[in-house]
Amino acid sequence: MEDWLMLLRQKDKRTIAQAITKLENRDEEAKSMLKELLPCTGKAQVIGITGSPGAGKSTLIGSLLVHLRKKGLTVGVLAIDPTSPFSGGAILGDRIRMNRHAMDEGIYLRSMANRGKVGGISIHTKDCVRVLDAAGFDVILIETVGVGQSELSIMHLADTVCVVLHPGAGDMIQVTKAGVMEIADVYVVNKADQAGATRLIAEIEDMLELSGGKGAWMPSVIAASSQQNQGITDLWECLQKHDQYLKQTGEWEKQRLAQLYQEVEEELLLLYEQRRKTLMQKESFKGLVSQLDRGETTPQELAEMLAKQLFASESE
Repeated sequence: MEDWLMLLRQKDKRTIAQAITKLENRDEEAKSMLKELLPCTGKAQVIGITGSPGAGKSTLIGSLLVHLRKKGLTVGVLAIDPTSPFSGGAILGDRIRMNRHAMDEGIYLRSMANRGKVGGISIHTKDCVRVLDAAGFDVILIETVGVGQSELSIMHLADTVCVVLHPGAGDMIQVTKAGVMEIADVYVVNKADQAGATRLIAEIEDMLELSGGKGAWMPSVIAASSQQNQGITDLWECLQKHDQYLKQTGEWEKQRLAQLYQEVEEELLLLYEQRRKTLMQKESFKGLVSQLDRGETTPQELAEMLAKQLFASESE
């Protein structure tokens, strides 16, 4: 275990890949690995990049990688792609777009399928962040699946959430809708060289003026063009300012504690979901469904009966 951790701290890509795979597969060694990793975490700046499909998240990250490497920073990237509900497979397109950075020793790229989890991330993303954090990467970038208005899971993982928008994605009503627009610490209007960008920036700024921002932090709106490498310096400066704000005000500790609480809750739900499935596969359950079909009971009564069985087996 000591040799493995030493190789990980040296950013050995094979060791990192093996560690992430073990955690994803819930390998027998996974629990002991996490205990070894946890004391080495908490130093990386974790940034979530989210937004609708086609906003240019991958291209923006590619430009940001070049900028960060010029500054001598090491970067871990987790790119989440959607899993097909039919085949169960995933085309890891985000990895393909950023593949030119794969040979850089200061960058680690990992594509992950979301495996059906809603919210724009994978169920194993948090553990993967811990591996990259323990490996000593200065910055960890998490690119979510192209999300809709209600997919907010990235806020439970990242220190700073960057929402990427682009002209033509909607009108003022879309901008002011609750959801993903409310979790942003930084807004990036990508493809800012296209028509409508100036109007979109003005609409976001008007929305922020009305809402008053996020507590003491007023999110910035950055105009960027990944193709022309514009706005990347401004974006990084803004991300740094937010990181400083979190640490100077004590919000960083509060936010991380809230994220840990959320993680424990999700693990509990996962355990009960597994036990619920086991219970519903039993022959006795099929007999109860037959009673429901004959009108002898109601779905609510049957659910209450199953809940009692589930909790009773847990307390035994």
